[in-house]
Amino acid sequence: MTKSIMQTEKECFFCGRKTCLERHHVMAGTANRKLSERYGIWIWVCHDDHVGIDGVQYDKQRNWDLKKQAQIAFEERYGHELWVKTFMKNYIY
Repeated sequence: MTKSIMQTEKECFFCGRKTCLERHHVMAGTANRKLSERYGIWIWVCHDDHVGIDGVQYDKQRNWDLKKQAQIAFEERYGHELWVKTFMKNYIY
């Protein structure tokens, strides 16, 4: 399991809960999920913040904001060119 580049503590990224956590790969889809794992673009989330009514899986704005944060973390570590080459989308600009 690759370490997350987006968070250091094992707690819900959104609410801080420390139990009933699930891994959320920020970039969706089979290929992107593998890339999220490879580059550490994943977070811990509680069940409600993952798949609840306002969970990141269903809330488009929350999901978009998370992708922006992922891109920032990725670019700080690997650079903008690799982000665009790898994910072919820009969430910041």
